[in-house]
Amino acid sequence: MSRVHLPLAEESARPRSSLNADGSRNFVYPADVKGRFRTARNVAFAALIALWASLPWIPIGGHPAVFLDVDRRTFYLFGGSFNSQDIPFLFFFVTGFAFAMAFTTAIAGRAWCGWACPQTVFLEALFRPIERFLEGGREARIRLDRSPWTASKVLRKVTKHAAFLVAASLVAHVFLAYFASIPAVFRMVRGNPNAHPEAFAWATAITLLLYGNFAFFREQLCLVVCPYGRLQSVLVDADSINVGYDARRGEPRAHAKGRQKEEGKGDCVDCLRCVAVCPTGIDIRNGMQLDCVACSQCIDACDEVMDKLGRPRGLVRYDSLNGLDGQPKRLVRPRIWAYVAFGLVGLAVATFTLRKRTTFESNLLRLKGPAFVLEEGAVRNSFEIHLVNKRDVPITYLIKPQPAPDTTFIVPIATVKLGAMQDAHAPVFIRVPQDKMHGDFRFKVDVLPEGHPEETKIEAAMFLGPTSGAM
Repeated sequence: MSRVHLPLAEESARPRSSLNADGSRNFVYPADVKGRFRTARNVAFAALIALWASLPWIPIGGHPAVFLDVDRRTFYLFGGSFNSQDIPFLFFFVTGFAFAMAFTTAIAGRAWCGWACPQTVFLEALFRPIERFLEGGREARIRLDRSPWTASKVLRKVTKHAAFLVAASLVAHVFLAYFASIPAVFRMVRGNPNAHPEAFAWATAITLLLYGNFAFFREQLCLVVCPYGRLQSVLVDADSINVGYDARRGEPRAHAKGRQKEEGKGDCVDCLRCVAVCPTGIDIRNGMQLDCVACSQCIDACDEVMDKLGRPRGLVRYDSLNGLDGQPKRLVRPRIWAYVAFGLVGLAVATFTLRKRTTFESNLLRLKGPAFVLEEGAVRNSFEIHLVNKRDVPITYLIKPQPAPDTTFIVPIATVKLGAMQDAHAPVFIRVPQDKMHGDFRFKVDVLPEGHPEETKIEAAMFLGPTSGAM
């Protein structure tokens, strides 16, 4: 979408949106704002970025707190070790996150978007400060973009975009550390890119994506790409807390003439300060809108104006639609009770399933080839046990077939020692005299992790012979 700039004199007359009526982009220049919510958001942003950047550094159980080693298909999460066999548990994480988002939205609207979404956090805490430092405040940035190209303008733009690329590269490399570990990333950065082309390609691609997003696309990601905002109509109701404008108190609007308010007029002085600070360029006075990300900057801006005029704060505030209309507000309501009930059921299922998770996997598999072999008057079946150690320490496993009448078990490798997160195959052969065969039968093999007998697994399979007609 192309940028369409309007003359400054027409700024207050244009539609309040980052898009013009013809679909062209209205590039947003949010003004700086100070206030209690902005301060709280800065603290939240700093804490979130610090947590995100530190997780690959924090050792828990000898591994980073979060390390997703896709290459070896091993994953370390806060002291727990997982492998590819545990991928089904990802279902609980994904559905749990989605449910938490729905629950939070029903109570607090788009609080996630304004306070914790990575798009908001990195844009507002990293890239916008760089832009403001190098190009100045809102009016300075507008004038710079609309001015002819000069050496000074070229220098400012090149410096800004170079800084954006550096910031995007730093974010990309920290993100890469989640999959390659911090020491590995340091080695890659210092080494030749040809030695690790996949990691270099990923780091470059992520850097360019982040740069394009935060330098140009910005709020359009929330409005055009992200589906979350479009779900608001089904996730919120009249009791959900959102950023809203108190029209009962603010209307009819009147320009301020000193601190004295005109008779019969509302508190809103139509200063457009709430519009100037909005990162998506909307007018919060038009009611709940898809473009609103609940960043609360309009609240701080309006409170600042009200303070100067000696009027009460809260003309723009966090409130429900019912609250803004003067109706009773309900935090606990049938929708919330339903979410709590479903959430408890989901938590119980996830807890039960995770408690059933074992520290190793074993599968008794029939070897490829004929189902059975006749040799020296006996019927032989060939199997193998596939063992996977899901611990991050070496473990020894014992393979012990359970005795069966007229059956001989041959286990060439009865003791299998596996390193951390390793796997192995151990053959198992079963022989039965042909004159003792009376049809197929089921046999069992115990797999015991040494030192952890309580985790013994019993694997079973079917012995096939000529009387079954199988070939």
